[in-house]
Amino acid sequence: MTTARQKVLTHLKKTRSASAREIARALKMSAPNVRHHLSVLCSDGRVEAAETRLREGRGRPEKLYSLSQSALGDNLSALADAILSVDGFKLQVEGVANKILPPAQFTNLPITKRLVLLAEKLNAMHYQARWEASAEGPRVILGRCPYAKIIENHPELCKMDAALLTNALDKNVEQISKIEKAHGVCNFAIR
Repeated sequence: MTTARQKVLTHLKKTRSASAREIARALKMSAPNVRHHLSVLCSDGRVEAAETRLREGRGRPEKLYSLSQSALGDNLSALADAILSVDGFKLQVEGVANKILPPAQFTNLPITKRLVLLAEKLNAMHYQARWEASAEGPRVILGRCPYAKIIENHPELCKMDAALLTNALDKNVEQISKIEKAHGVCNFAIR
């Protein structure tokens, strides 16, 4: 990330929201330059156009920008870790998998269409998923684990992902690699 974009993000952290003109003035940058950086930050999902407001006097309304919810972060990983760590709590893998990705949307589809739809749905949940054909049968590859912050203490989440794939594809699924430094991806074979 460029220094200028980092300065824009830092300014928005301090002010919560600001127009391109206000940011340009505060950072002693040109307004077109700031708008360019805001556009890039918006497309990256780090900044969002929060609202518009009428300018004093004449002129078009101004967009107000703020940090996006994803840039601000949350405490969901701590909450999930705490819930999964409570004595006596057992994750209902199958039930949770069905809630996260209801299998009904995949019924009556040929396997190729199921795989395409599955990758779409998983990518909407930040898995960076894809599928590929192999001599032994198709494989689903997950390039990112959305549970990375807590997966080390809760390997049952890998079982949940396998159940999610099994339910969607209506085929047996076996995890053959996990995201680690050596592999970099989770790999599931469809049997």
